[in-house]
Amino acid sequence: MLKDREVSEILAKECAQQASVLRMIASENIVSDDVLAALGSCFVNRYSEGYPGKRYYQGQAHTDALEQLTCARAKALFGAGHVNVQSYSGSPANMAAYMALCGVGDRIVGLGLNSGGHLTHGWKVNFSGKLYEAHQVEVNRETEHLDYDEVAALCRQVRPKVLFIGTTSYSLALDFARLREIADECGAYLVADIAHVAGLVVAGAYPNPVPYADVVTLTTHKTLRGPRGGMILCRSEHAKAIDRAVFPGIQGGPHMNQIAALAVALDEAQQPAFRAYGHQMVANARALASALTSRGLRIVSGGTDCHLMVVDLRPKGVDGKRAAMALEESGIVCNFNAIPYDPNPPRMPSGIRLGTPSLTTRGLKEAEMIRIADWIVEVLDAPEDAATHQRIAASIHNFLSAYPNRH
Repeated sequence: MLKDREVSEILAKECAQQASVLRMIASENIVSDDVLAALGSCFVNRYSEGYPGKRYYQGQAHTDALEQLTCARAKALFGAGHVNVQSYSGSPANMAAYMALCGVGDRIVGLGLNSGGHLTHGWKVNFSGKLYEAHQVEVNRETEHLDYDEVAALCRQVRPKVLFIGTTSYSLALDFARLREIADECGAYLVADIAHVAGLVVAGAYPNPVPYADVVTLTTHKTLRGPRGGMILCRSEHAKAIDRAVFPGIQGGPHMNQIAALAVALDEAQQPAFRAYGHQMVANARALASALTSRGLRIVSGGTDCHLMVVDLRPKGVDGKRAAMALEESGIVCNFNAIPYDPNPPRMPSGIRLGTPSLTTRGLKEAEMIRIADWIVEVLDAPEDAATHQRIAASIHNFLSAYPNRH
């Protein structure tokens, strides 16, 4: 119990809420007690600007050992030539990748936001769309699949310095070998953003881009089940440029308590149980997608190869914002999300995004996904019915009592 009563009360309420609802935000997960302990360790007191052996502050013997251990674990897990673990989060990691590989005003190609890409892949309101001449590739309008021939055609036309491909809501596996061919053809660097699927890559449940990409960026939470933070993997020839882009390019001292927690999470990811966990996330997502489809909903791109999916709600006549609010009232927490070529505005899109990381961590499997699909459809059939929402929320609260909010 903290001495600060107000913060203690908020923390207690948050813990209770997380335990009592179906957390289906694709970018959220549940860290272990060991990760949490490392995050709150004495390393929070340490300022460690620079890199191991080249710090700008004294007293760094243990921070150097910690950072070297963390990098070694990450290199072994992903098979990378070089690793930088200092990025504060995914967006700074992406910014560092751009800074290392191209200059302001250079051409870049990325996946469009509504097609499942990220803001940092060249969206016009983001730094990536303002500092660089950004061109966006979109999924095929009919199939909602990424058409690699279209990517190649755009790259031949644009001749980008960087082809930056990653996903936040595109649910199908990427063909990194084909993307490498496209990058080579137009003389571009290939950057793969695996923020969402890093844990699946480690588990062998999703293709590993490391053999193909010049640089790979990722977040350390989400499917990797670590603390909030970012990480950059790259070929050895880009190591110096990447490190200089992170520090002193865009950051000061690293968050050593976050790196300590990451070291613990990477050790957990080396264990056989994590491989099973990664495959279960995908199995759960596919079971949920199939159940929702059989109940009249449409999954964007026709299915999923990972831990998430976007659901087109137009068959139910409800927009994503209203649906997300009704689901939250019913004990199901997700986010509203645009679909490709969405006719609706961003704040009231046509879809929702659902993810399985937190549910899988709690021990839910395919059979439970079918039950969850029934609850989701029941809410969507009565988005304004408060009584229905309260009844389902109570059912979910009771249901989750058998699944501890931890691992």
